[in-house]
Amino acid sequence: MGSRERKTQVFGELARLGKALASPVRLELLELLTQAPHTVEGLALLTEQSVANTSHHLKVLRAAQLVTGTKRGNELWCKVAGPDVEQLFCGLRGVGLQHLAELDRLRHDGEAVDIEELRRRLDAGEAVLIDVRPDDEFAAGHLPGALSIPVDELAERLDELPAGLQAVAYCRGPLCTFASEAVKLLQSAGMDAARLDAGVSDWRGRGLAIEVS
Repeated sequence: MGSRERKTQVFGELARLGKALASPVRLELLELLTQAPHTVEGLALLTEQSVANTSHHLKVLRAAQLVTGTKRGNELWCKVAGPDVEQLFCGLRGVGLQHLAELDRLRHDGEAVDIEELRRRLDAGEAVLIDVRPDDEFAAGHLPGALSIPVDELAERLDELPAGLQAVAYCRGPLCTFASEAVKLLQSAGMDAARLDAGVSDWRGRGLAIEVS
């Protein structure tokens, strides 16, 4: 095999990854799978896709070896193929936020704190951390000390939040809408609130420990 032919094959293999990522639906599926394993049916519900369409997109991701699937009874449970896939997704998202003006414009309004500022506020006893993702994602891995209050339950569970502390909400990362929704709800209830401009994947990417329920 000549040098040119070898290079063509090498970059052809890398292009398979690019093709697998070249879909909004598949990128959303990857984000969900960085949070926790899901069934095909569960992913279809979360992404508002048909089961058939979701299965098709997962097949593409599995062919690129970004996602693996395990049969449990009649259900196929999917997860990312490894921590490097999680890092790949976070890296792509970070490049997008840095270089795509439209993506940056779509980021949510309101005060956002980064990981270092969050840790300072928690250490100083100034804030309480709220995980507003669904329960199964919290159970799969969450930031240390976080309270699990899914965003759709928050309005009925405000009395669980300690008085006098700022509530910092986080979800799946800087592009997830749950934390922004939570902040608006908390502020409308007269509470001091902010969102964390990061998620579990970003926390883990810093080499910081997460907790599993």
